[in-house]
Amino acid sequence: MTFLAPHDRVLLTGDSVTDWGRDRSDPASLGHGYAGIVAALAGARRPDLALTFLNRGVGGDTSAMLRARWDADAVALAPTVVSILIGINDTWRRYDAGEPTSTDEYEENLRAVVGTVDRLVLIEPFVVPVTAAQHAWREDLDPRIAVVRRVAAERRAVLVPADGLFAAAAAKTGAETWASDGVHPTSAGHGLLAEAWLAAVGLG
Repeated sequence: MTFLAPHDRVLLTGDSVTDWGRDRSDPASLGHGYAGIVAALAGARRPDLALTFLNRGVGGDTSAMLRARWDADAVALAPTVVSILIGINDTWRRYDAGEPTSTDEYEENLRAVVGTVDRLVLIEPFVVPVTAAQHAWREDLDPRIAVVRRVAAERRAVLVPADGLFAAAAAKTGAETWASDGVHPTSAGHGLLAEAWLAAVGLG
């Protein structure tokens, strides 16, 4: 059994991890990160489902930015399934720009967008520390991950446990194998995330 149904219109959205090279001038462009890999493998594994995938990730987005563009970049596209990965920039901007987003604000933003979605996939934001400073991000990021898990449970959404996935992978090989700067996945990292997404929705 799969979470997906025939002819589903699947929207993947979030920040640069989802965006990852998509052509903004082409509404059908999926980029060359996990979103494109998910679409390719889902189509190969279950062509009978005739799925459509859309990518509306925007590099640099925080949860507030995603919320601000939600009507145009999500609701207007009439998806039947929405996958969201958002939150690392809410944490990152606290440390590199002195622009914090409280956990409460993050939760409010996330709930505002998921409230428009019937079938939902939530991907945990994650960091794979490659610098000493990034280890300190955990105090800010961990509460956001807890929000994602809580909202997923309440909404009976599919949860992709990306933070633990990347941590376990990094423990075996080193962080740089999966995310060279601790945030943006390498090709292998995008493959790891895509496989986890597919497994979570029953297409693994």
